[in-house]
Amino acid sequence: MSDHAPQTEQPHSENTPTTTHFGFKQVETQQKVALVKEVFQSVAAKYDIMNDLMSLGIHRLWKRYTIDCSGVRSGHKVLDLAGGTGDLSARFSRIVGESGKVILADINEAMLKVGRDKLRDLGIVSNVDYVQANAEELPFPDNTFDVITIAFGLRNVTDKDKALASMFRVLKPGGRLLVLEFSKPSNELLSKTYDLYSFHLLPKIGQLVANDADSYQYLAESIRMHPPQEELKAMMEHAGFEQTTYQNLTGGIVALHRGYKF
Repeated sequence: MSDHAPQTEQPHSENTPTTTHFGFKQVETQQKVALVKEVFQSVAAKYDIMNDLMSLGIHRLWKRYTIDCSGVRSGHKVLDLAGGTGDLSARFSRIVGESGKVILADINEAMLKVGRDKLRDLGIVSNVDYVQANAEELPFPDNTFDVITIAFGLRNVTDKDKALASMFRVLKPGGRLLVLEFSKPSNELLSKTYDLYSFHLLPKIGQLVANDADSYQYLAESIRMHPPQEELKAMMEHAGFEQTTYQNLTGGIVALHRGYKF
């Protein structure tokens, strides 16, 4: 594990809201990090198998497409933020090679340990480092990374604007950010079907497989509270990203946003 200390609470300015959403509930802003931590402490051990069950394996295609769009090549330095169990990091490690570096960063220690163990079991040792860090206050120098990815993590961040600004700061000029996240389905029938699945079936799967219905209820709610496609695009532009675009995947159930730092 990295020597970087985890940052669990941030000082709040006068402009920081005193409450925020945790799923559909309103909680004290300073409590959200701890509440999200509890969710991922609970689901870490079953996270990969639940991802396969929840998405019928399609999450692997979404992640592969993200990597294809990343432009990562040999020698690059990549930040896999909220990288969890390391799916993206494993692939990036092979692409950047010995002359490159991948940082698998996650705020949650349990998820980071699962990711580290999985990558080591795959024989990935030399070019991946592990850092426990809060996306809102990334512990890296300015202009460090060629590419930053955050897959299915931004919706759990308390202050998304602050996190995007932090990502912009540590990205090199000419570098790109890719945000892969659940979003708003473009078709009304698909949206209703997805809601039915998310709020009725998903918690039951979570109870059966991970013995935790509440965490998966929160994950379903967090998806609904995440900014839709155009709003997230505007947030990225406000943080300084240019040539910002997004592409809907699987009918908008997931969207891949891209932005560049010039």
